[in-house]
Amino acid sequence: MSVESVIKTSREMMEKAINHLEAELVKIRTGKANPSMLDSVMVDYYGAMTPLNQIANINTPDARTLVIQPWEKSKLGDIERAIINSNLGLNPQNDGEMIRINVPPLTEDRRKEMVKMAKNEAETCKISIRSIRKNANESIKKLQKDGLAEDLAKDGENTIQNLTKDFEAKVDDHVAKKEKEIMTV
Repeated sequence: MSVESVIKTSREMMEKAINHLEAELVKIRTGKANPSMLDSVMVDYYGAMTPLNQIANINTPDARTLVIQPWEKSKLGDIERAIINSNLGLNPQNDGEMIRINVPPLTEDRRKEMVKMAKNEAETCKISIRSIRKNANESIKKLQKDGLAEDLAKDGENTIQNLTKDFEAKVDDHVAKKEKEIMTV
């Protein structure tokens, strides 16, 4: 193993942490209807728990409405039950053809709660980035014990530190955008 491979691996792991953060932030409601709000909903589909988006089309005809059209009308009841049981605070209305969900506007308190959730996700991401930095530095120190020159080790540690700063800045950017999105009425 070389310093370059430690840096490369660290960068890849930090990118995965950012991707995970992005996926988590998408799940946080902003007051606008978004099909990804239902990504966590699992429906009993002939005995197998299946993601809702794999058994139905989910559309947003306007900013406050989600429309779910299952590929099999017989699954309307199962989908409705799954949405109610998902604890998303959504009220599905089944008209026998499709399910409509009116997304209520967020209250000021709920918006602040959502911002807090986004910041918690960001902090979790930063912790994992710092953990990656720690592991990389330990690997570099081990390489140094095995004969790596001290200046190369220092350069590697500096590169890892700069990577950490860059990725933490990306986390801050993502959260700032999400906070603005949540607080915009």
